[in-house]
Amino acid sequence: MARVITTTGAEPSSDRITSLPTVERTSPLVRDLDRISRWGSWALPVWTVLLFLGTITHQPDPRTEFAAFAGYVTTTEFLISHLVSSIVGAGFGVLGLVALFTFLALRVRSRLAAVGLCMAVFGNLMVTAIFGMAAFAQPAVGRLYQAGHTEDAIAIYNDMYSTPLSITAAIGLPLLVIGVICMGVAVARSQVLPRWAGVGMAVGIVVFGLIGVILADFVQSLGAVVLMASTLWIAVSARRRAMA
Repeated sequence: MARVITTTGAEPSSDRITSLPTVERTSPLVRDLDRISRWGSWALPVWTVLLFLGTITHQPDPRTEFAAFAGYVTTTEFLISHLVSSIVGAGFGVLGLVALFTFLALRVRSRLAAVGLCMAVFGNLMVTAIFGMAAFAQPAVGRLYQAGHTEDAIAIYNDMYSTPLSITAAIGLPLLVIGVICMGVAVARSQVLPRWAGVGMAVGIVVFGLIGVILADFVQSLGAVVLMASTLWIAVSARRRAMA
């Protein structure tokens, strides 16, 4: 029968450690799901590596250096960075978070992980919409500026980054950050994955997604490095913890 670890006299925890019944643990379906989740967790370090690569360069501030901004966003490097690091990377992020949740769900009962997954996926999708617009619309604005239509280019840019996009970013980014924090805390509490890997995941997303976004400098890259180390640690540990 299932094993449950709880504290005597305490209310049931949302993160109780459980074991599946023997018949369920030996089910081919469960074993296949476990194997897929352990392999799928490698999507997390791929995601964070792409996040890091996307922070190596920063675009000039269009509010004060629109000419330099126009030159930067019309480069092939800018387009590839947004398509691969931001958009494809977000896909790896979703796959990795789903795999991590599945791995935990097979071993630990955690409502926090479920809430974190939902928030992180919705937040990631909303942020990806912003990157998609940047990847395709900003180069067009840059080319318009370089063609001599400077006032039109600036007006279009300001219209692009008006209230609707600001609201999308103001909702999507906190959802992503809070969701990943919840997943990190769930990992730290799980007792099946390294505690400090979960802590690093939670701290890394704050440095990357909040402090780094505000400062828009090397701090964001530092946050990405912390995320890389934490998610790699999680993936390696998960790969070694096949269900008995």
